[in-house]
Amino acid sequence: MKIAIFPPNSLILADLVERRGHEALVLQKEIRKRVTDVEIDSPPLNITEEEPIKGLKYAAIEVPSGVRGRMAIFGPLIEAAEAAIIMEDAPFGFGCIGCARTNELSMFCLRKRGIPLLELHYPTTKEETMEVVNKINTFLDGLDKEGESNG
Repeated sequence: MKIAIFPPNSLILADLVERRGHEALVLQKEIRKRVTDVEIDSPPLNITEEEPIKGLKYAAIEVPSGVRGRMAIFGPLIEAAEAAIIMEDAPFGFGCIGCARTNELSMFCLRKRGIPLLELHYPTTKEETMEVVNKINTFLDGLDKEGESNG
């Protein structure tokens, strides 16, 4: 299954998802498409002038262009997701995407999709970390069983 993760650039969550045989919908893959595209003259920008326009599908015109630009990338990932894992209260090093408003909008969009969703709080102890990993594995294994019974 295609699993959206939040933060969408968390290597830790992506690794856990892929180890269970699912596809992690991650920001890194989307950015790679953009920086290897000959259309982009300035790879550090990672977007074309059309990106904020595409972002209008997900955010109103009054929303800052940076949010719309990010949503032009995150929105299609959210739409493609068949399930999602959200890690709340994670420190910036866990997978910061750099914009609190984009974070809020992304989580709102994921929640309203009606797909299987696992929401966790960032662990602060070794025991909590082991519990979070177990919850993620149980969630992903449950998706396998759900897919088998539906397919």
